[in-house]
Amino acid sequence: MHIFITGGTGLIGRQLIEQLHRQHSITVLSRNANAARKALPGDVKVIADIDTLSDFNDFDAVINLAGEPIADKRWSEQQKYRICQSRWQLTSSIANKLDASDKPPAVFISGSAIGYYGRQGDTPITENNHQAHQEFTHEVCQQWESIAQSVSNTCRVCILRTGVVLAPDGGALSKMRLPFKLGLGGRIGSGKQYMSWIHIDDMVAGILFLLSQPELSGPFNFTAPNPVTNQTFIKAFASALNRPAFFPMPAPVLKLAMGEAADLLLTGQRVLPQKLQEAGFQFKYEDIDAAFADTES
Repeated sequence: MHIFITGGTGLIGRQLIEQLHRQHSITVLSRNANAARKALPGDVKVIADIDTLSDFNDFDAVINLAGEPIADKRWSEQQKYRICQSRWQLTSSIANKLDASDKPPAVFISGSAIGYYGRQGDTPITENNHQAHQEFTHEVCQQWESIAQSVSNTCRVCILRTGVVLAPDGGALSKMRLPFKLGLGGRIGSGKQYMSWIHIDDMVAGILFLLSQPELSGPFNFTAPNPVTNQTFIKAFASALNRPAFFPMPAPVLKLAMGEAADLLLTGQRVLPQKLQEAGFQFKYEDIDAAFADTES
């Protein structure tokens, strides 16, 4: 296949391209084309501007993974604007080019996040069993998904509602390792809030699964089948590093440091991958201890 990918230099994109490039032709959109060419395999084509393409007639699949990191900075109004527009504008451009195609790709796989659901406490959440809580993360993801779904009459559309991605390099764990290795880690807030996670290998395998299953469409929760509380997550991570975790982060301190963005860590979601499992997808890492044993080995 000829596959068009945005966000190809990100955590998920790099691993996905590593799996795809030997068998398929890959074109990546990157604002910094030179850096992308250095970071990606040599047989991957890189373009810096999507408007160099008038349509997607030459592609069999489009995978949209790009977006401003949501948890890296305080949510000022300017940062909220960046978070939204980095997702909405690019997805709109992709949708327009899909609609302009005489022979559109068979599938459009577009990113989202479990932030779509907003805070949910300990209620088990599936794609078809939820009532979204109205807050910033829901607004971002709802519009993002709506733009992607607007081309569902043009091609098959799959939405990736992604949880916390666990990987040996990059992602959330890269920010956590140093304080934990120094013995400064601990639960966040009460520690009772649920964390829905997925190992990077299952993340990539799930995308490949959606590529290969032409009957599947709509939103899919990309989370392991066994979400855990923050306290359990932290304990498992510390254990994998053979370190203690005695230094909790009180909620008021986190709110002072991160502002509204602290809600991402202090409120929880117990998200289950019902549609993936019903479709027959097999997770390699269902248990948090096994996942950390791999990422921290």
